[in-house]
Amino acid sequence: MTVVAVCQLGLAVGEVESNRAAAAAAVAESAGQGAELVVLPELCDSGYVFTGDAEARKLATPAADSPTLHEWQALAGGYHTTIAGGFCELGEDGLLYNSAALVGPGGVLAVYRKAHLWDAEKLVFTPGDAPPPVVDLPFGRAGLMICYDLEFPEWVRLAALAGADLIAAPVNWPAMPVPVGERPCDVVRVQADACVNGVFIAVADRCRVERGDGRPGHRGRAGRPRGVLRVGTRQEQAGQRAQRCAHRPPPPVVPAGHRVTGGPVSPKRASGRAAASRRAPMPSSCG
Repeated sequence: MTVVAVCQLGLAVGEVESNRAAAAAAVAESAGQGAELVVLPELCDSGYVFTGDAEARKLATPAADSPTLHEWQALAGGYHTTIAGGFCELGEDGLLYNSAALVGPGGVLAVYRKAHLWDAEKLVFTPGDAPPPVVDLPFGRAGLMICYDLEFPEWVRLAALAGADLIAAPVNWPAMPVPVGERPCDVVRVQADACVNGVFIAVADRCRVERGDGRPGHRGRAGRPRGVLRVGTRQEQAGQRAQRCAHRPPPPVVPAGHRVTGGPVSPKRASGRAAASRRAPMPSSCG
């Protein structure tokens, strides 16, 4: 059985060392439970709610010389696992990117730049122009995308057509009102993505209010490609506690063939926003 861990962390913008320490503790705990893939939140090293371009630029690093990615490689090697997580990237072109990386013991396997920027992210970052990467891992093929990308069916379909067995998705979903007994719309959307494409999707949200922007860190959920939710309980049974918000439940460790979902990126939504944000027409190869 392959185990995938999805870690909900209490991150804070600008507190890079603290954020890295939280991620390292989560990786150590998850690997101790046998995780072969550990998924961390979006912008895991820098935090999310920037005051603007200038603050983000001070926190950004090139992918090739990123202390965050170097540390993840060391952790992956020490714990014999693979890490997927978000980081604030300074591109070789001098532009800022909301990026994520898949990192193994041998180094960085893939870097992906978020293609669909949500709301005020457009004021800070440049959208990526490459499709989601899909790489071979010991247990199967893993794709990588970030948060709002999941709202575009053709983007998820590209990863599935490239042979992804599982898609790792670091996210920053904010608190949203949800009727009693209902799941957040983003959870339902990711269930649908998994179901129609026959892939597993592992979503890592964060928690803690950051500069007034609430991030609920929705309890991780695991489900089959049919879209049925299941909750991993191995860490709960062991009574483990990773570095996270004290009021949140332990991040679930998810058996392979399961997917973890979470909840959005800004409390603001306007009709037509997705259409305006779409990066390209529906690819003909997605049929």
